[in-house]
Formats: sequence, C-alpha cells, structure tokens
Amino acid sequence: MKNLRRMWAVALKELRQMRRDRISVVMIVAIPVVDLLLFGYAINYNPRNLHAAVADQAMTSTSRAAVMDMAATGIIDIRRVADTPQELMDMLRRGQAGVGIVIPPDYERRLADGRPAVQVMVDGTDTVVQAAANQLAQLPLELPGGQRAAPRAPQIEVVSFYNPERRSAVSIVPGLIGLILTMTMMMFTAMAAVRERERGNMELLIATPLSRSALMIGKVLPYAAIGLIQTTLILVLGFEFFEVPLRGTLLDVYLASMLLVFANLSMGLLISTHTRTQFQAIQVAMLVFLPSILISGFMFPFAGMPEVVQWGAELLPMTQFLRLIRGIMLRGASLWELWPAVLALVVFTTVTMALAIARFRKRLD
Repeated sequence: MKNLRRMWAVALKELRQMRRDRISVVMIVAIPVVDLLLFGYAINYNPRNLHAAVADQAMTSTSRAAVMDMAATGIIDIRRVADTPQELMDMLRRGQAGVGIVIPPDYERRLADGRPAVQVMVDGTDTVVQAAANQLAQLPLELPGGQRAAPRAPQIEVVSFYNPERRSAVSIVPGLIGLILTMTMMMFTAMAAVRERERGNMELLIATPLSRSALMIGKVLPYAAIGLIQTTLILVLGFEFFEVPLRGTLLDVYLASMLLVFANLSMGLLISTHTRTQFQAIQVAMLVFLPSILISGFMFPFAGMPEVVQWGAELLPMTQFLRLIRGIMLRGASLWELWPAVLALVVFTTVTMALAIARFRKRLD
C-alpha cells in the first residue's frame, strides 16, 4: 500500500508539472487535432480544379463546347487563355498552369476524320496531375449537330512534358531538398536560444557588445552554411543515383535553397523566443513541420485540397520553395520567371525575423 501511495504521489506531481507547462498541454491537444483535420479534410487523392489554360485556335461553337465539356468535369479550372501552343508552354514552364489545352484550327475536320483533335499538355513534374489529366482523354467529343465523332483514334491526346517517363523520383528528389532543409534548419534554430538559456550561457551573450539583430543573425549564419552543404549532398546523390535532370541553372537552385534556408531559420528563431526548454522548441517546430509535409504539395496534390487549406498552405515557405525548385530543376524556368514565389519567401523571412528580433530581449527573463 505504501508503494501505491508513493506511486500515486509521483503521478500527481507529474500532472502538476505538466499543467504548468502550457506549451506541452497545448501540444497534447493540437497535434491530434491538426493531424485529424489535415488527413480527414485537406488530403484528397483525386485532385480537382487543376489550373488550366486553353489555346482555342478553331474558335467555333463546337470547339467552345468541347472546352466547356472538359471544364464541366471538374478536373480542370480554366483560368488563362493563350493564342498559341507556345504561350501555353511558357505558362507551364513558369508554373502558371498545370494543364494546357490546345484546339487546332482544323478541329472539326480532325473529329470527322477520326484523328486526335485536342492536345492536353500536362506538367509532368507532378505525377498525380498527370493521372488526373488522363481522365480527360476519356471524354467523348461531338461534331456539329451533336453527332459523336468517329472513335477510330483517341480524340484527346495527353502529352506529358518535363517527365515523360513518369518517374516519381524526378518530382520527389527536388522536393526532398525543401523537406530536409525545413526540418533541420527550423529544428536547429528553434533550440538555439533555448539551449543557451539551459546551459547558463545567456549571461555571456548578454555581456557581448552586440545589438539584438547582430546577435541573432550571427547565431544563424553557421546553420546557413549547413543548409548549403545539405543542398549540395542531395543534388549530388539525386544526379548520380536517380538521374534527376537539371534544366535550369545551378546558381538559381542554390539561390532558391538559400531563400528557404533563411525563411526556416527566421521561423526557428521566432519559435525559440516563445519557448523555454529544448523539448518545447521541438514540439512547436514539429507542429509547424507537419503541415509543411502534408499540405505544401510535396506528398499530396495541392490542387485537390479545399480552397481554405490552399490559402493556409500559401503561407508555408515549403509551398513556395516547391514551386521554385521544381520550376528551376525540372521545367528550366529562371528565378525571375518564378518571382511570385521569391517575393513570398522574402516577405515571410523579413516578417518572421523582425518578430523574432522584437521578442528577443538581451537580458535574462
């Protein structure tokens, strides 16, 4: 009985300590809730409303009806119009559309002859988008007067660009750069200031004749170098073992990686200013890291998520980086052509770093 009472006393003590640790209490509830909402609500293996652009060179009532029929399936959402197939190719390269629909000038003649009448261009950097676009090939097309076209050949031809072999490694390996940089950079810096406090080194930092901004930037610079090493390692292994192409410039790849590195370092510093122990820092970092894996477009199709989830995903550095790295490495786009994602990362880094510096106090709490 004495042992039972002592065990009960220890258990009560642990519960009291846990109750005082507000971050741990929040994590106990937040992690299962976030996981449930993400997997049950946000994750969808059947993407709909893929961003599409159309170049209707026939401009007839029949061709317009074909475009409307394809949009009515819900698979694509036509957001842009082009004049030529080359314009569609440029949109695919810049990531402005995942699907391009080309209707040639002799559309009706092709239908009557039983030849392919519509070409669907697909951004092959996302294998899930390829599979969804293939559903359009099953759509029957009609001749003027409502007659079905002769089924002697596929009426809609799907052409995959940038990854015609549909190798999953081609899209996964560039994304792994973002995954690893997000995990390591955020985790390291989230524990940086906390570790100094736990080890009793904060007094030494307080005594240094440095401003708050200089002190915090100085702490993250070594981790930026580690990020460069990790990027190089992944690139070398990806080229050697998985034959991942590099259609853009290596300089743009490193610049994009550095944008993500500093975005994650600033986020990690912000987390470190809100936590008091390394365990708390890891908990909060993991809560941020989970959405970066699940709703950024790395594991699951971005287009298949509800619109409200997509809005939230736009705030994640990982989402913007995936657009950059896949555009540069796989589609041959330049950093300038992908400027919206670059701007989003710069703004994110500036805001989070400013908040981290504002919260940091060059004194003991």
